Formats: sequence, structure tokens, C-alpha cells
Amino acid sequence: MSTSREQKLGVSCALAAYGFWGMVPIYFKSIGHVSPLEILSHRVIWSVPLTAVLIALAHDWLGLRRALASKEVWRTLLVTALLVTINWLIFIYAVNTDRILQASLGYYINPLVNVLLGVVFLRERLRPLQVVAVLFAAAGTANITIQFGRFPWIALVLAFSFGTYGLLRKTVRIEAVNGLFVETALVCPIALGYLIYLGIKGGLAFGNVDHQTTWLLFLAGAVTAFPLVWFTSAARRLRYSTMGLLQYLAPSLMFLLAVFRYGEPFTLINFITFGCIWTGLAIFVVDSFYLNKGP
Repeated sequence: MSTSREQKLGVSCALAAYGFWGMVPIYFKSIGHVSPLEILSHRVIWSVPLTAVLIALAHDWLGLRRALASKEVWRTLLVTALLVTINWLIFIYAVNTDRILQASLGYYINPLVNVLLGVVFLRERLRPLQVVAVLFAAAGTANITIQFGRFPWIALVLAFSFGTYGLLRKTVRIEAVNGLFVETALVCPIALGYLIYLGIKGGLAFGNVDHQTTWLLFLAGAVTAFPLVWFTSAARRLRYSTMGLLQYLAPSLMFLLAVFRYGEPFTLINFITFGCIWTGLAIFVVDSFYLNKGP
């Protein structure tokens, strides 16, 4: 396949992944009558067989076994399994409690959190414009905390859990789908145990509410795995800077859904906060663009 066709395919896959992640609140809203913990449990459980099928189709069981021969890989995946579980739970909670704006804010902040994590853990040095970008993000966070009197914990937990997850997954040698299979398999016994507990207590939604709810919960694995496959395919074909620009599609779609579909209030305080974050991101993008354009 030519380079041009590879890039077009990469862009298509990236748009599919980020577009899907941006619109996924619609899916979680449709099962908002189910508790976040049950939704999370189904997301974990159904991801295991689906990712196993994807690994089989890719003929990559040998690659998985090789990766898991390392104790360091196991230790890292134990931590990333915890981080991604927390991230999924908080996101589901945010959507189902009408706080999609906070979730959107979290994923807007995420690239700047990645910069900070690089400084702390990888000893990277901030460029002057990166410092300015991070300060704008800090100002936005401070504004919403002071004005509302509430710490935007949902946004920050999402940003830092996903940022730390990405940092650790970057350092571990395992394919994305293989890693997701291991992560969900590690959490699966707990998720299964929770669903059994709900069933005994008579609080299980799966199979007990209506056919639509049951099928939507069954599809939680596909909702989790397929965008990751598209993302992985895009990452292999596109420059890092291109992926960096396209990633803002997801929180932008979340923002539009929150305000125009679900009617979450967008006040002057929100405008100032998002304005600070957007300004910081604009500076960050310009700085990244000229860095990648240079010799």
C-alpha cells in the first residue's frame, strides 16, 4: 500500500476512534438506569472474550506469551489495570450524573498532564511555551475551584489516571489489544464476583430489566475494544503530532453533547475555565507544530 493510502487509512482510523470516544456518552446515557459499577463490570467481563478473539484473528498469541514472560510486564499491567478501571468508572459516573462537561474538561487537560508527567517521571524539560500552556490550564482549574467552591475532581482524576496509564503503557512492551486483554482479565474475577453478588441480592439489571438493556450491556466489550483497535491502527500509520491534533476531537464532541444535547449549564465561570484550557492547548499545539516542523 502506498504511503498516501496508508496515511489516509490512518486518518480514517483516528477519526473513527476519537469520534467514537467523543460520542460514547450517548451509549452510557442509554443505560443510565443501570448502576455505574454494574456497567463497569460488564465492560470488563465482555472485553475479555472479545479481545481474545481479536488476538486470535491477528495470530498474536505467541506475541502475548512472549510479552508475559517478563515479570516487569506483569507488574506494570497490574497497575495499568487498576488505573484504567478507575478511569472507566469515573467516566461512566460522570456521564450518568450529568457531568459530561467535567469529563470533557478532563480530556482537554490530559495532554498538558502528559507534559507534567514527562517532567516528573521522565525528567523531560519544559520549553517556555509549554510552561505557559500548563499555567493556563492551572489557571482554568483554579478558576472553577474558587468560583464554584468545588474541586473539579472528576476532570482531574480522568486526566491524571489516563495520563499515568498512557505513560506506563508507553514503557511496557506489549501490543495494545494484548495489553487490554490482560488488564481486563486481571479485573474480571472481581467484576464477575460483583455481578454474582448483585444477582443474589436481586439488584442485577442484566437479563432483568428489558431486552434493550441486556443487549446494550452485552455490547460493552465492543464499545471498549473496537475504538482501541482503530486507535492502534492509526498510531502505526500517522505521525505523533498528527495524532496529537486529532485527539481533541473526542473532548470537543463530548463538550457539544453536554451543552447542546443534554443541556448541561455552561455558565460564564465554565466559559472562563474552558477558555483558559483552550488557550493553553492552542499554545501547546503551536509549540508542538513548530518543534516537529524544525530540522
